[in-house]
Amino acid sequence: ITAKGAVSTYTRKEVDKLTEFARGIGAKGLAWIRLTDDGIASSFAKFMTEEELKALSEAMGAEKGDLMFFAADKNSVVWASLGALRIEVAKQLDMIDNDRFDFLWVTEFPLLEWNEDENRFVAMHHPFTMPMDEDLQYLDTDPGRVRAKAYDIVLNGVELGGGSVRIFQSDVQEKMFEVLGFSKEDAYERFGFLLNAFKYGVPPHAGLAIGLDRFVMLLVKADNIREVIA
Repeated sequence: ITAKGAVSTYTRKEVDKLTEFARGIGAKGLAWIRLTDDGIASSFAKFMTEEELKALSEAMGAEKGDLMFFAADKNSVVWASLGALRIEVAKQLDMIDNDRFDFLWVTEFPLLEWNEDENRFVAMHHPFTMPMDEDLQYLDTDPGRVRAKAYDIVLNGVELGGGSVRIFQSDVQEKMFEVLGFSKEDAYERFGFLLNAFKYGVPPHAGLAIGLDRFVMLLVKADNIREVIA
C-alpha cells in the first residue's frame, strides 16, 4: 500500500508502531520504501539494487513524499494485514469520510480452500453451497479453481450480509462430500436424510441474510457493534 505524502507525517517510531500493528493482524513484519528529496530509503535496500527499488516505486505510482509498505506471506495473511493497515493509516491521517455510504457486492467466491493443517480442501462458505455450473467440470481435476454461487454485500468495508445458492441435486452434493474427503458411506451416514430427500426433487433455492446490528452500527457511526447490539 502507498501512503501519499506520509513521509512528512510519519516518523521512524510511528512506522515501527505500524509494523507492530501489522504483526498483531498476523504479518511477520512490514517492509517499507520512502521517497524523499534525498532519494530512495528502504528497510530492505541492502537486498536490492537502486534500479530495482526505483522500479518498485514506479510500479506503485509513488512520488516524492510517499511511503510504501509491503508484506510477504500467504495471500490470506498479506490481504488481511495490509487491508487492516490501510484502514489504520486512513484513520490516523483522517482520510475517512464518515458521511459516505459505499456498497459493494462480492461474488464468485472460491468454493473451497486448502487447509494446510488437515492437508485437504475444506468448504470456504459451507458444504451445501452450489458451485458455478461452468466450474463443475473442475471438481475432480482442480478443486481450487471452482467458484461458488455465494455472495456478500459490503458497506464501507464491513460485511453487512451474505448468502448463497444451495445445492439441490443429490449427485452434486455427493460429489461435494467426496471432494471434502467423505466416503460415500460416511456421507450417507451423516447426511443421508438430505441426500435421500434430494432424490425426490428439490427446487433451486437461495437466500441472503443481513446483519441488522451491523447496519445500525454504520447508520449511527458507531465504532463497535457492542454500542448498538443491545
